[in-house]
Amino acid sequence: MIRIISSDIGVRGTMASLQGKKVVVIGGTSGIGFAVASAAHDDGAQVIVASSQQVKVDGAVKQLGAKASGSALDVKNEDDVKRFFGDVGRFDHLVFTAGDWGGGTFGGGTLQEMDLAAAAQTFAVRFWGALAAVKHGCARIAEGGSITLTDGIIAHRPMKGAAVATAMAGSIEHLVRGLAFDLAPVRVNAVCPGFVFTERAKLYPEEMLKRFTATLPLPRSATPAEAAEAYLYLMRGGYTTGQVLIVDGGRSLV
Repeated sequence: MIRIISSDIGVRGTMASLQGKKVVVIGGTSGIGFAVASAAHDDGAQVIVASSQQVKVDGAVKQLGAKASGSALDVKNEDDVKRFFGDVGRFDHLVFTAGDWGGGTFGGGTLQEMDLAAAAQTFAVRFWGALAAVKHGCARIAEGGSITLTDGIIAHRPMKGAAVATAMAGSIEHLVRGLAFDLAPVRVNAVCPGFVFTERAKLYPEEMLKRFTATLPLPRSATPAEAAEAYLYLMRGGYTTGQVLIVDGGRSLV
């Protein structure tokens, strides 16, 4: 017979609340990141958002409310990342949603035409920026805390002309698995979103949006709030680590 005691499964076996927790969301001023920050704030967390532009940080903090604060942050500058986490101090959960495809490598062009220096920039924010955040943030995470990174469904459904973007997204998933061992008992996971109707997506022609989603089992895009639920689960789910949670409307099936 296996004996289970409450300390082994969290607070009386229930999903943990974010009430009173300190949550850092890098990329938290727009899109999925802002939705994560907003949902965590609504659950009672103290939220700190960061992005590359102070004006966006100020706008997000104003929308979020009393328990929110933030700072501009250049994740491509390791000294700035170190400074940021020094200012943050101890916290509970780190979410990284910052994104910059860089180099024009998300579709289009041939391998022979590729500018390798520009292609390398695809990794600058989403991979190296994320790793810098983990490096300087992990030692400040409280017991029971977590790190959640972000990739994209292109890791599982490659597109013509987007080999570098596919490799970058896949590399984050492998990074998460390695970090889950290195940083245990801090939990490390990732969310892999499909097509999410963010501010950027609203700039696409309507016909293009329909083509992106028409063949999905759930033939529509996700709202940022729907995608954010995956991040909230990974913050609260105390027995989940080294995992990639796909939120794609079934894109990986077709």
